[in-house]
Amino acid sequence: MKAVKSAVCVCLALMFCGVCVPAVATLGEDAASVQADQARMEATLEISGTQRFSLYRMRLPAGTVVSEYVSPAGMVFAISWQGPVLPDLQQLLGRHFDQYAVAVRPQEPGPAARSGEASGLVVQSRGHMRAFSGRAYLRQMLPRGVLAEEIQ
Repeated sequence: MKAVKSAVCVCLALMFCGVCVPAVATLGEDAASVQADQARMEATLEISGTQRFSLYRMRLPAGTVVSEYVSPAGMVFAISWQGPVLPDLQQLLGRHFDQYAVAVRPQEPGPAARSGEASGLVVQSRGHMRAFSGRAYLRQMLPRGVLAEEIQ
């Protein structure tokens, strides 16, 4: 009887964790809409948050950390990255990738910092071999009281 109770508790705990720890989503989309990100990037996931937003932090096998900011409404309004390898920005930005390409169109060759805005997508990116960082956010989706400076 004790073994059955233990098995039931373990099953309930696993189901509970599966419901409470959704995978990270694509910029501008529902947090529950893209459960493939974590698996595709083979990343570990850590979730924290405040009343203003939840922070989903993925650590990729190469050491890069990708953070996704989710509003109380469950929408991804910003992403940031930092590490030795550039993450798959096409996956993370989803339908906003073309706007990203326009916003950070290089002015000159080389690893210079690039920033820009295109159709409400704000991007800041910089890096060189083994040291990349950046952030992208949708200005119109920033939750009330959240400052762009909080996206790191």
